[in-house]
Parts: sequence; structure tokens; C-alpha cells
Amino acid sequence: MSTALTVKKEKDELAQVERARDRRTYTPNVDIIETADEFLVLADMPGVAPDAIDIQYEQGVLTMNGRVEPRQQEDKTSYLLREYGVGDFYRSFRIGEGIDTDKIEARLKDGVMELHLPKSEASKPKKILVKAS
Repeated sequence: MSTALTVKKEKDELAQVERARDRRTYTPNVDIIETADEFLVLADMPGVAPDAIDIQYEQGVLTMNGRVEPRQQEDKTSYLLREYGVGDFYRSFRIGEGIDTDKIEARLKDGVMELHLPKSEASKPKKILVKAS
């Protein structure tokens, strides 16, 4: 199998991107699985609603952005202990030319985003039949 996906991993847990929102931005942990037909990206995005995920593909770069809303109203909450960090999720990957971008699909279940990146027919390996003469 050929690798048509380049992973751009950040050096620490916070993504190094310019953000318009004044909040932390986390790099979600991902698993990337390659099969003969597709790449499957599994990304942890706890606390993100399906309508708060933005997935873009532009100039060979796939970008995932998940917005997390605070669970409590800050001005009305008196915390005894506060360990849960609220922040958004951001991750991007450079994708090779072998992806059929019209067939990319995404689903969110139990805080895990599942992104299917089907390979184009032209990029799939072809078996060559050898004939006897």
C-alpha cells in the first residue's frame, strides 16, 4: 500500500495555529488506517456536537476543526475543583492526489469522529495478469 497521507503532528498538546476565539485549541489524538480502498481517520473530539465540526479540503489539505461550548456558565458557577479544560480541537493533514474528494464522508459517535477518505480508482493498485506464451 502506498502512503498518500502526510501527518503534520504538533510538538505539544496545543495546536500551533492562529485562532479567532480566545480559547485553548487541542490537537485531537488520531488513528489513521489504510486499506486497499480508503484511508480511515479516527479522531477523538469529546464534547463536540456534530454540527460544531467543520471539515474542509482545500489545495490538498484536509482540516478538521471542532468547537466545544463550555458545560457551565462561568459567571454563575462556583467550582470546588476544576480539572476539565474547555477548548476547541484542530488538526490538519496534507493529502496526496489519490483521494476521491467527492466521496469523503464523516460521522461522529461517542466523541470519536470517523472520517472516510476513499482512494480514487486511478490510485488503487492494479493486478497485472501474466499470460503464458
